[in-house]
Amino acid sequence: MSDEPSIEAARAWIAQDPDPETRAELEALIAAGNQAELRERMLAPLEFGTAGLRGVVGAGLSRMNRAVVIRATRGLADYLLARHPDARALPVVVGYDGRLSSRQFAEDTLGVLVAAGIPVRFFDQPVPTPLVAYAARQLSATAAIVITASHNPPEYNGYKVYAANAAQIVPPVDVEISERIAAVPSAKDVPLEAGVLSGSHPRAERVPDSFFDRYLAEVDAVRPRVERDQQLCIVYTPMHGVGWRYVKETFARAGYPNVHVVEAQAEPDGRFPSVHFPNPEEPGALDLATALATEKKADLILANDPDADRLAVCIPTATGRFRQLTGNQVGLLLGDFLLEHALRAPRALVGSSIVSSPMLGAIAEHYGARFEQTLTGFKWIWNAALDLEAQEGVRFAFGYEEALGYSVGRVVRDKDGVSAALLLADLAAHEQREGRGLGERLERLYRRHGLWVSVQKSITRAGSEGLAEIERAMQLVSEKPPERLGNERVSRVTDFRSGAEARPRWLPATSLIALELEGGARVLVRPSGTEPKLKIYVDLSVPLGEGERMSVKEEEATRVAQALAAEVAALVGLG
Repeated sequence: MSDEPSIEAARAWIAQDPDPETRAELEALIAAGNQAELRERMLAPLEFGTAGLRGVVGAGLSRMNRAVVIRATRGLADYLLARHPDARALPVVVGYDGRLSSRQFAEDTLGVLVAAGIPVRFFDQPVPTPLVAYAARQLSATAAIVITASHNPPEYNGYKVYAANAAQIVPPVDVEISERIAAVPSAKDVPLEAGVLSGSHPRAERVPDSFFDRYLAEVDAVRPRVERDQQLCIVYTPMHGVGWRYVKETFARAGYPNVHVVEAQAEPDGRFPSVHFPNPEEPGALDLATALATEKKADLILANDPDADRLAVCIPTATGRFRQLTGNQVGLLLGDFLLEHALRAPRALVGSSIVSSPMLGAIAEHYGARFEQTLTGFKWIWNAALDLEAQEGVRFAFGYEEALGYSVGRVVRDKDGVSAALLLADLAAHEQREGRGLGERLERLYRRHGLWVSVQKSITRAGSEGLAEIERAMQLVSEKPPERLGNERVSRVTDFRSGAEARPRWLPATSLIALELEGGARVLVRPSGTEPKLKIYVDLSVPLGEGERMSVKEEEATRVAQALAAEVAALVGLG
């Protein structure tokens, strides 16, 4: 795009932008002659996908702003009116997180929906994403929308969409909604009724606080009935997000009086002033929580990300320090806990993303449960669960993905950091009552099912040449897969880029190649969906006998896994 068209596109944008702040932002760029920034902002629209929209807040086609939200909502409304006979009778549920622009975006979303003749039920305060998904199921909503960027940096915001089944949308729904959005005229021409969130409207109704009571009752029904040490000392942080108000009430009703919040991070603050990134996986993100836990001699640290759909867990070590459990370790602990106490009929179903530890399959087999793997994302885990419940008569008990996402029971058809926090605390309190800790529980699982380790290697190649290198690497693995890796024969190669017609719908075509080794190890190779990276995942297990030290065996197995990842990288020319 030449400079002049960029300026023309920016001026056209300004003419239809309802927000004086973003209009002024673009006008300043034009006045400054900042052609590069104008090109970047006006080159292409923010892409709507299965995760909805997510991007940096600001003016222009490629940013999150009021004009983009208004057009996206009108496109979604047009999709609902065309596809759902009850679109004018059943509601769309709308919620938002604590980011700086979220309330305004929610206001615009509600205004467009009611102007389109669609009834809405809304949360009038910042709310955990899983509570919106729960309300969508309870209200038989045709859709739900959450204004959130989850754990992204402060400058981001997003627009997450749930389908009529109260799970996240999957293809081809995202494509059709995207096409409807593209057909929407400029934002200034979209009908919008102002003040819905803060006022009253005949088609708009606030979600009452009693919905949280109903949610807690359903979560309580999932909790295994075990003896617990209710004096378990817990330190909690919501990472400047929405979690504390809800987690505080959850733990109070569950009978845990000894919960200490990190006060500096307790209330929603979209600036996230005490962390570099509001992501509990980032180094240093839990420093304040760890300091408080050390002071309180806590038994457990629990952390939610800003929209409270993910959970991080730290446990004390013998030296008095705290170590963070991996997403796989938390998932395996929760999966085992729930299956141990699950009803034997109907048969329990557990699921995980394909890049998560295969050990959940061994745990499921031990309890006679059904195990299924899906593509990454709870949209696939829960759509698979709904299909299998209908087809096979199983009952979903648990699902997880290694990126700190967990779904306990059938309460919320997405990951839920609030219910997962309570169930994890229940397990820790049960172990403490028995004189043990979560680390010992994990070791018992490893001795029963084998010590599984998971290693991920990321290789970055910048620019268009780098992307071409990554694509060549994928082709090389597919066309000339290694016959051996390490000391073992490669027994099976699956290229997920083809053959989707022979797989269930939750394993559609995707850029992923799996190598299975004779001894049970597994190697996955895929490009990152968001960065110029090739990712190599290695999962393997080794037996852990009585008397063998877990730390020694874990180090040995990790070295083997790292060597396999390095070998694959070298084979594709990216070592």
